[in-house]
Amino acid sequence: TNLKLRFPTVHECNQNHKFPPVRRLKGNFNMADIKKLKTVGICTVKGIQMTTRKALCNIKGLSEAKVEKIKEAAGKMLNVGFQTAFEYSAKRKQVFHITTGSQEFELRFPYNFRTGKTQLSHTFCVTAQLPGEDGYSGGKVVFIDTENTFRPDRLRDIADRFNVDHDAVLDNVLYARAYTSEHQMELLDFVAAKFHEEGGIIDSIMALFRVDFSGRGELAERQQKLAQMLSRLQKISEEYNVAVFVTNQMTADPGAGMTFQADPKKPIGGHILAHASTTRISLRKGRGEMRIAKIFDSPDMPENEATFAISGGGVTDAKE
Repeated sequence: TNLKLRFPTVHECNQNHKFPPVRRLKGNFNMADIKKLKTVGICTVKGIQMTTRKALCNIKGLSEAKVEKIKEAAGKMLNVGFQTAFEYSAKRKQVFHITTGSQEFELRFPYNFRTGKTQLSHTFCVTAQLPGEDGYSGGKVVFIDTENTFRPDRLRDIADRFNVDHDAVLDNVLYARAYTSEHQMELLDFVAAKFHEEGGIIDSIMALFRVDFSGRGELAERQQKLAQMLSRLQKISEEYNVAVFVTNQMTADPGAGMTFQADPKKPIGGHILAHASTTRISLRKGRGEMRIAKIFDSPDMPENEATFAISGGGVTDAKE
């Protein structure tokens, strides 16, 4: 078969409404400003949203005032706030799927589970809506996604397990994709100002901080920004009486080898993240679909371990 493929022309790219070019920014911007953005690889309006103010200010010729106007103009053109999981599910239908060439492979491995933190987040999205003890009638969920791991189809699978309506579950989850640590903080402010929800999930809280701040030279600034975000989360939790669930990542600890630790890994974020969390649980992979959860730190629960499994219906009890 002769495949005739070609790259889109510049004109076709400029007419693409899914990826509006930076030249469409509305405001007091001249071609010199647009050219400065393009010289560092920022060619679309979405590219502006994916770049921190600090990085934009480092572009030669762009002042802080100009950067603020560029960010404001880009925010007006794009919906970078919250949408329901049902609305996001419709957008996910536009995602292209490239075949591996093996139907057996694709049918057997539709999902890739590791330690289970994202699967736990998806399960909470459904279980938080179910009526519970002490008169809890169930509530809505805010999901802030920093790693592009949220999948509405997983919520449908989990909803089937609990015999609840798909569309109702998706409508009760407010989803937002955070592109930078600054954007993540703005989304929290939006939550505090507009919604009185019963649950909040951030998966994963440190991912964008690791990208936006690099090296020891920026460590102090990173930890300060992280502390501000965690303080905001704590205040939202106490002010509106909501549960907050955040996931985090592990990193290798180079100094652990000197102390002969069995597991030379530690959670990232340092003491600031550790002290801001009420209960911390570490997850690790077991055999097959088995996972082990261990209470790492808690003010009211002793150190303990539990096993669980990950299935198509979310997090379930482990079968011996």
